Amino acid sequence: MGDDSEWMKLPIDQKCEHKVWKARLNGYEEALKLFKRIEDEKSPEWGKYLGLLKKFVTDSNAVAQLKGLEAALAYIENAHVAGKTSGEVVSGVVSKVFNQPKARAKELGSDICLMYMEIERAEVVQDELIKGLDNKNPKIVVTCIETLRKALSEFGSKIITLKPVVKVLPKQFESREKAVRDEAKLLAVEIYKWIRDALRPPLQGINSVQLKELEEEWVKLPTAAPKQSRFLRSQQALKAKFEQQQAAGGDEADGDKDDEPAPQVDPYELLEAVEILSKLPKDFYDKIEAKKWQERKEALEAVETLAKNPKLENGDFGDLVRALRKVIGKDANVMLVTLAAKCVAGLAAGLRKKFGTYAGHVVPTILEKFKEKKPQVVQALQEAIDAIFLTTTLQNISEDVLGVMDNKNPSIKQQASLFLARSFRHCTQATLPKSMLKAFCPAFLKQVNDSAPEVRDAAYEALGTAMKVVGEKAVNPFLADLDKLKLDKIKESADKVELPGKKGGGVGAEKKAPAAKAAPPAVAPARSSGPPKKAPAAKLGGPPKKGKPASAPSAKGKKCPETKEFVETELSIEVCEERSAAVLPASCMQLLDSANWKERLASMEEFQKAVEQMDKSEMPCQALVRMLAKKPGWKETNFQVMQMKLHIVGLIAQKGSFSKTSAFVVLDGLVDKIGDVKCGGKAKEGLTATAEACSLPWTAEQVVSMVFAQKNPKNQAETLNWLANAMKEFGFAGINVKGFINNVKTALGATNPAVRTAAITLLGVMYLYMGAPLRMFFEDEKPALLKQIDDEFEKMQGQSPPTAFRGARKGGAEEDGEEADEQEEDGGGAPDVMDLLPRTDISDKITQDIVDKVGDKNWKIRKEGLDEVAAVISEAKFIQPSIGELPMALKGRLNDSNKILVQQTLTILQQIAVAMGPALKQHVKNLGMPIITVLGDGKTNVRAAAMTTLQAWVEQTGMKDWLEGEDLSEELKRENPFLRQEVLGWLAEKLPAMRTVPSDLMLCVPYLYSCLEDRNGDVRKKAQDALPIFMMHLGYEKMLKATGKLKPSSKEPVSALLEKARAVMPAKLAPPPGKAGAAKSVSGGAPATLYVGVSFILAVTCSFVSCSDNVSVLSCKPPHFSPLSHCQGVLGKKAPVTKATAKDEEDRSGVIFILVPNGKEQRIKEEKGLKVLKWNFNTPRDEYVDQLKTQMSTCFARWLQDELFHASDFQRQVKAIGVMGERMEDELEGTVSCLDLILKWFTLRFFETNSTVLMKVLEYLKLLFPTLSRENYHLNEYEASSFIPYLILKVGESKDVVRKDVRAILTMLCKVYPASKVFPFLMDGTKSKNSKQRAECLEELGCLIENYGMNVCQPTPAKSMKEIAVHIGDRDNSVRNAALNTVLAVYNVCGDQVYKLIGNLSEKEMSMLEERVKRSAKKTPAAAPPPARQAAERERPQREHPSNPNATFMRKPAQQPQEDSKLNTRAQNAVREHSHPSIPKEFQLDLDMIENDHTRVSELPDLVQHKLDELLEPIMMPEPKIRSVSPHFDDLHNSTASTINFVISQVASGDINTSIQALAQLFSMESLAREASMGVLKDLMHGLITLMLDARVEDIEDGQQLIRSVNLLVVRVLEKSDQTNILSALLVLLQDSLTTSSGSPMFSELVMKCLWRMIRFLPETINSINLDRILLDVHNFMKVFPKEKLKQLKSDVPHRTLKTLLHTLCKLTGAKILDHMSMIENKNDSELEAHLRRVVKHSGNFSGMKSDRGTEKGQDDRMSKAKVSDILSEIFKKIGSKENTKEGLTELYEYKQKYSDADLEPFLRNTSQFFQSYVERGLRVIESEREGKGRIQPSSTDSGSVPLNGEEMKPAVYYERLKILRQRQGLENNSRGDSGPMRPITSLLSKPSVASSTDMLQSKLSQLKESRESHFQQEQSHSHSPTRCSSPSANLDDLKKRLERIKSNRQ
Repeated sequence: MGDDSEWMKLPIDQKCEHKVWKARLNGYEEALKLFKRIEDEKSPEWGKYLGLLKKFVTDSNAVAQLKGLEAALAYIENAHVAGKTSGEVVSGVVSKVFNQPKARAKELGSDICLMYMEIERAEVVQDELIKGLDNKNPKIVVTCIETLRKALSEFGSKIITLKPVVKVLPKQFESREKAVRDEAKLLAVEIYKWIRDALRPPLQGINSVQLKELEEEWVKLPTAAPKQSRFLRSQQALKAKFEQQQAAGGDEADGDKDDEPAPQVDPYELLEAVEILSKLPKDFYDKIEAKKWQERKEALEAVETLAKNPKLENGDFGDLVRALRKVIGKDANVMLVTLAAKCVAGLAAGLRKKFGTYAGHVVPTILEKFKEKKPQVVQALQEAIDAIFLTTTLQNISEDVLGVMDNKNPSIKQQASLFLARSFRHCTQATLPKSMLKAFCPAFLKQVNDSAPEVRDAAYEALGTAMKVVGEKAVNPFLADLDKLKLDKIKESADKVELPGKKGGGVGAEKKAPAAKAAPPAVAPARSSGPPKKAPAAKLGGPPKKGKPASAPSAKGKKCPETKEFVETELSIEVCEERSAAVLPASCMQLLDSANWKERLASMEEFQKAVEQMDKSEMPCQALVRMLAKKPGWKETNFQVMQMKLHIVGLIAQKGSFSKTSAFVVLDGLVDKIGDVKCGGKAKEGLTATAEACSLPWTAEQVVSMVFAQKNPKNQAETLNWLANAMKEFGFAGINVKGFINNVKTALGATNPAVRTAAITLLGVMYLYMGAPLRMFFEDEKPALLKQIDDEFEKMQGQSPPTAFRGARKGGAEEDGEEADEQEEDGGGAPDVMDLLPRTDISDKITQDIVDKVGDKNWKIRKEGLDEVAAVISEAKFIQPSIGELPMALKGRLNDSNKILVQQTLTILQQIAVAMGPALKQHVKNLGMPIITVLGDGKTNVRAAAMTTLQAWVEQTGMKDWLEGEDLSEELKRENPFLRQEVLGWLAEKLPAMRTVPSDLMLCVPYLYSCLEDRNGDVRKKAQDALPIFMMHLGYEKMLKATGKLKPSSKEPVSALLEKARAVMPAKLAPPPGKAGAAKSVSGGAPATLYVGVSFILAVTCSFVSCSDNVSVLSCKPPHFSPLSHCQGVLGKKAPVTKATAKDEEDRSGVIFILVPNGKEQRIKEEKGLKVLKWNFNTPRDEYVDQLKTQMSTCFARWLQDELFHASDFQRQVKAIGVMGERMEDELEGTVSCLDLILKWFTLRFFETNSTVLMKVLEYLKLLFPTLSRENYHLNEYEASSFIPYLILKVGESKDVVRKDVRAILTMLCKVYPASKVFPFLMDGTKSKNSKQRAECLEELGCLIENYGMNVCQPTPAKSMKEIAVHIGDRDNSVRNAALNTVLAVYNVCGDQVYKLIGNLSEKEMSMLEERVKRSAKKTPAAAPPPARQAAERERPQREHPSNPNATFMRKPAQQPQEDSKLNTRAQNAVREHSHPSIPKEFQLDLDMIENDHTRVSELPDLVQHKLDELLEPIMMPEPKIRSVSPHFDDLHNSTASTINFVISQVASGDINTSIQALAQLFSMESLAREASMGVLKDLMHGLITLMLDARVEDIEDGQQLIRSVNLLVVRVLEKSDQTNILSALLVLLQDSLTTSSGSPMFSELVMKCLWRMIRFLPETINSINLDRILLDVHNFMKVFPKEKLKQLKSDVPHRTLKTLLHTLCKLTGAKILDHMSMIENKNDSELEAHLRRVVKHSGNFSGMKSDRGTEKGQDDRMSKAKVSDILSEIFKKIGSKENTKEGLTELYEYKQKYSDADLEPFLRNTSQFFQSYVERGLRVIESEREGKGRIQPSSTDSGSVPLNGEEMKPAVYYERLKILRQRQGLENNSRGDSGPMRPITSLLSKPSVASSTDMLQSKLSQLKESRESHFQQEQSHSHSPTRCSSPSANLDDLKKRLERIKSNRQ
């Protein structure tokens, strides 16, 4: 018991797995109770037992197993997840339960199998049971058969697939075990109940005794069909119905059950296919050609025997069929003809649909052979052609049959009609559409009147059968002209006809037949229940009349019954007068032919009044027009009378019932007057009215033939003009193109230019409707004329035909609508216009000789044959579908070993597609499918040619024919990776556009699944892409069911992929609008117009949700959208206006871009994570296009995406781009959210050759970028990188207009994407092989450098310039010129520095460059600078080096006299003030007034008021305007402001690399880098060091590279910044990092490393350092960290760093360092002073170093005495002169500063006392000024810097003034300590303030006015210390804050 107690405590699931059988038994019992107790089928409890279920049934202990089976059965019955276990559990049952001796175990096992079937796992169970039949244990086999029998008996043949069962059944009859044989017999009887005689053929091979026994059993069976008695879970409705019927009694049920008939099993499906081609006698083809008929007979008998096999394996039967056809057609021995016909019948029956390929070759031969009289021959031929019909479609053979319907031989006519009669019986309303009847009925009507009675009877039978199939209503319109007797005979025939599957022949029963047989439910109700009058169906180019309009009976049949009243007999003149007199006033009648024109005019006026008042019913139109034509009639000489006459004609035609008879009376007169200057307008109105009454096609044909019978060119021209206009007004429907072409050709050849012009205009209008095919009629015209025609066509490209608004027919619209629907259902390929073209029959030109050549062994002769074929087709232009033996010949060439010939064949097939048009459909099977085979070729170019050909064919045929039959699945079966990926890609592209697909598509699914597991990755990818498309048509359930046949290892991954595909499955296209009301979607009754419905709901919702709620599914008020109209469209209550436009109204009224939250971000993320393909290619592959389609499907309106990706009609794409352009403003947010996809789609268009689309794209882009710029949108990296490189490709386009547009777009692009980032793309563009592209890219680079300066050159100017300079040696002249121009642009920016940048050039290239530079220098002074540049030009010093007016910071300054500068200073200021200020001076103080007005000392100046809000907005990128001046950093012109702004905008970029690059640019310019204040540098260094230490950086891609970049940037900052500021910043940073306990030790370490680097460079930089400030910072540091505290730190490095710094400073400056402690308040308290004194004392080096802080680097101290004497005498001369005295004093002061030991005594000795004191006083004044300013602005710059003119001093001067004002107000801080808190907000330019004595301040104030001028002079002359210029845009913020503080203090 101890053991028991252990497992008793365990949970149930663990008991079930226990090793003790009792524990398991107990577990199973408890599980059984639990399973019955759980009510929720989805309870998580079920999941625990999912893995244990197999153990339940396979338990090794028999007792436990029995209980386990019961528990398993309960589980399967109740658990939702049980289906997942079906495979393993049933397998366990078969192997471990069916072999048990206990009957109960077997019974439970069998019940488990049946229960799995009930929960929808029938296929899995059936497969496992069939596998069990191969088991060696007979007990298992018997139980498996028994279970299969039970399953079939209960579930029926709908659930149990009988084909695999029947396949294994014969084998069971051969078993040695009697029990197995007996059980097999019972199963065979059960199967027979369900499929009856279909079981006989597969069992023919079993033992005859067994067969006899079976036959006996079968006879005993009841005749009633068995019924399903057990139902699947999904069939609960059926179950309820069945139970009701059981309750009500069996008989009643029979009738009801008809709506669910048991599926008829086709015996053919149960058979194994036999391969017969290899079994043909080896000498068959020789024997069939033998002269002896016996040999031929032997050969045929061998084939007949093989063909008797009921199911044949597919193969290439082409040669065999050709041989048989030859015997049928040419053999004289009728016995052999009969034999061959039987062989053909056998092949057709055995191959079924696979024989369809050969049908077109054999049918014409058989029809011709019907001339034979012998009954046995005729019978054999009938059997053959009937068998063939079942393999193809009526449409495919219709041309052949129609070809013999008017044959001279009555037997052929009779047999053709009888064949059609028999064929019609197999048709339904859907497969015998009106278009087919329209073709056949005229032929039958001719035969009804034939002289031979047998022909007439056959025609009656055919028409009767057609009437029976489609109903009287459909056929009657074609029989309008038949007399009653013949009509009765047809009806009689119809009554006799019995359709297959129909019982009884009563009239009543038969009338219901069409309804019962109604093909698609979508069609029938729409036809029957539609309102009697629909809106006019004005489909542009609608269904044309194929015959001649006046003669063909079908034309009459098409008119509605009302038309009959328009048919009028011609009336005599007497009758006309009588009728007219009844309705016209007597006076009017009398004066009609008066000699006086005034009387005639009065008569006409009365006539007009009378007509206006007449009612339509009482208006005798013919009588009235004959009165008008009465003498003088149309020869009227008075134009007023004539005008009235013509006007009345128009009135009568409009108001009355105007017939063609009446029209004939007036047309002559109208045409005659159409060219008249005064009456022409009225004549045209009359013609238009006539056309409305009698149809435009008829009127136009009459008018054109009349006018060209005349010779009046004016009339001809005006008639053609009228016709062109009329076509636009009436539409193109029914126009007989053939009728016009010849007359138009005549007009084109006319001598009168007006006629030619009118003809070309008419062709332009026809082109709108017909498109490219129209041109083919005129290819023989002269080149000049052809060019005119082409120009006219070019004008029309991109335009869509206007909507027709005249001539809408009142009747017949309904029929037209139906016909349109039918055409659409056909998968309508090419436009109807193609039917209008005259086609040539080329079958007689395809001679046997050509066919033999094409099949020759020598490839050269084969090529010759193909050339001849191509020539025949080219010559014919448009061809009929009968092309003789050409298809078989070309098919052979598609697998030619010579690939050139394969490509040539594909080109010919493309030719055929265009030439044959829609009739190409009948060649799809025999010629189209082999094209698909070529897609598996190893060569890319061959595959590409095959795909192009395939697309050309599909364009003509539609997709339906390609999907029918097994051919496509046979192609996919081939394990060729190329073929599979091409075919799947093609299907994925084409299938979404189809509304319905043939059921045969299901045959492709097994191969689609095998592609999902293909070894080739591309095949797998294509298969995954195609999966959702297949699912869209076939449904998830069907496809999931198909996985049942996969291996278990494959099933799971495929099912998982199906689940994924289900999530992204696109919505199925809605049916055409006319059917929307009737259409029901297949799955679950959801409306088929789902997409439209959703759009509608969203739109309505949006109208209720306020826009502020951030609902961004759709923008809230979609333009042109009316929910009501939408609703009507969906419900189908409002009849569509036109076929095309109704759908447009439905789909296109909503928004075009759907806002998907974070959609773009998600796409960027996916591309970065490589989840999708990166948009980077040389030419776009299909997978890129597919990926883009997928991405667009979520955020583009469905219709827009369809238009954008329309395969064949570029006009649709043009229209779509137009719509996007129109909606851009309305849907800007949507445009931005989809911008990446829009730009990607444009890149695809860049790879196409269609210039119309390209121009439209560029037009859109020219609209897009300025709009984005206005909205301040900037492209992100993802958008730019996937678009700009491809745009740059187009800059090399051959057409000027394209290049010009692309250049314009590139310019606009720089407003929404930084120019510095566009630059590298253009640099890549210069590497192109296309010379035009290289040249244009170089030109564009030059423009960028001109507009933005050198900072756009990425990655560095030097690297870029070297790459550009390479092109100076290019072979192409335009590239060389462009490269030279670009280098010249750089030269204009940075002067001679350019030679350094470009590196070494060859001598020749250098000479070219120098020559170009010289030339430009000569041109420059002459050329007037652009307006924006003029101000800058005026500001420049006048005497600059002539060769380079744009000298910049890179160049040494040109020496110039000092006077010049002084004179210019004021002038420049004046110019600046009066010209447009280049920098906005937001804070302008009137300083002069403030400083002069000492009375207001206590008050602050008022500020000029400005709107400051815009300052707080983020910095915008500058808009590149016309280049105002070379944008170098040392100028303070507007381009510098824009340049700095531009770089700063990059610093603020979200992309870290961009920020670092921009910072590197800022710090690469020393003059700009020195402007950075201590505060800014501190923050910057803090940021950079923190970034270097951030561990996350290493995790990102290129992390190491990033750290290296930061490292280099830090070094650059240390080198280029103001040395005082950077040292100060580092000391403060070190102090902060040591103070905070949380600070990283690594941080302090890196700061110290920076300090060590600075210390190393101190010997070079000491002269530029403000030592006072450095020592103050060190003092502050030592106050926070005294010596003791420093030593206490963990590391001694900070202490050593500080010591080293001070030691180095002492070493470099000696004892003078002690003089630099002026800024320290209490020197005595400072630890620093004591330390310095110690160091100085120990240092032995006190000499050789200059200590004065004004000392500058770059001048040699030693000068010869002679030189000193010269300089001083020059200075004293200046002091002595009146003009230059102040300049001289300044120079003297600076000289003394530099050479403190200089002896001035010799020069002062001879001067007066006054002069000496003047000089001393002047020097003192200068010293006092310098003393105050020197601390704020320590002069420090390289000797190579450019001296700045006076204007460039202005910011510094203003700072000085501002500082003085601050001190005057007591706002200037007096100590370093006070200014500390201010440090963080200092701007780039602010410097720490300095303490100064009150005396010094007073001195400054008193001398301010005087010193200002002197200050300018000093700065001009002081070439070694230019004031650092600043960018107001950079420091406005700081100024603003300071002045705000001043203001607030004042208040």
